[in-house]
Formats: sequence, C-alpha cells, structure tokens
Amino acid sequence: MPPLALTLGRSGRRVLDLPLIAWLTLIWVMLWSTLTWANVLTGVVVAVAVCLAFPLPRVDLGLRLHPWGILRLAGYLLYDMVTSGVKVAGQILAGRPHRAGVIAVPLRCRSDLMLTATAVAVSNVPGGAIVEVRRSTATVFLHVLDADRPAELDAARRSVWRMEALTVRAFGTRDEIARVAEPPPPHPRTGSTPA
Repeated sequence: MPPLALTLGRSGRRVLDLPLIAWLTLIWVMLWSTLTWANVLTGVVVAVAVCLAFPLPRVDLGLRLHPWGILRLAGYLLYDMVTSGVKVAGQILAGRPHRAGVIAVPLRCRSDLMLTATAVAVSNVPGGAIVEVRRSTATVFLHVLDADRPAELDAARRSVWRMEALTVRAFGTRDEIARVAEPPPPHPRTGSTPA
C-alpha cells in the first residue's frame, strides 16, 4: 500500500490515495474559482467518488525520500550551479577557442527514475547538458566544453557520477544506494565526439 493511503474493505482492493484526493480537491476548488467550505467539502466528496469509481493500479515507482540525502543533493546542486556558472563565464571571457564535444558516461543505476533524475540534475548545472539517455545501457551522453582536454573530460565524468550518487542517496532504494557505493563503471578512453 502506498504511503498516505487508506484501504477500504477486508480484501484491501479499494485504496484511497490521500495525496490524490487532495490534488483532485484542489483542482475542483480551482475550477469553481471560489474558496468556500462548501466547495472544499464537495471537492472531497467528488474526489473520493472518483477514486472509488476509477481505482488506480498499485504501482511502486521505486521512489524513496531520504531527507538528509535530499538536503545534501540540494546543497551540492546550489554549490555546483554557482561554481560551474563562474567557471563557464571565465571560459567565455578568456577568449580562447573552445572545442565542445559529447562524451558517454555509463551510470551505475539502471532504473528509469534514477536515470531521469540524474539527467535532470546534471542538465541544471551550467557547462554541461545531457543530449541523450540510452536506457538499454544506462548511459548518458553529456555535451561538454573544452573536450580537447582529457582532464576536463574526466572531471565531467566524475561530476556526473557524483550527481548520480547524490540523487540516488536522496531518492533511491537500498539496492540502488548500495550500487552507487561501488566504483563507477569503466568508460572508453577514446576521448569525445566533436559537437
């Protein structure tokens, strides 16, 4: 049973998901564009009726909330955004030519949720953008500046792996957290593909 849910009946087949009821109630009140007790109560009744008439299947997305991990991820994202923004501005103002490229970074977690969350977190940081996610191999393809410098490529890979570890420690299952504690997978040393 999902968290914040009520089970009705002995068979446990009818589940009322409280966040869904709250969301449907909010939509009801917004549709009527008037916040009154009658509107809220009617919204709750309609939301419960909808949930009972059209029950959703039980789905475990694999999302777990780890408060300390979420704080660490948020702090690191803020720090990384600031330092990367300064670094990118410095690269632009330096006036030297840049050779951008795309590198493949294999990840340790294979779940769709963690691949997506890692890709979103990495794309929020200046200086790199995920251009493709290959689900079959759990590989992200990252656009980087200064692709002609091997040290920059290795730093970009390490940054993605660090972001993956923080993301998984914030939202992952125990198995996924154990997986990111292992060393990163090997990657080809062939450099990058010019952009």
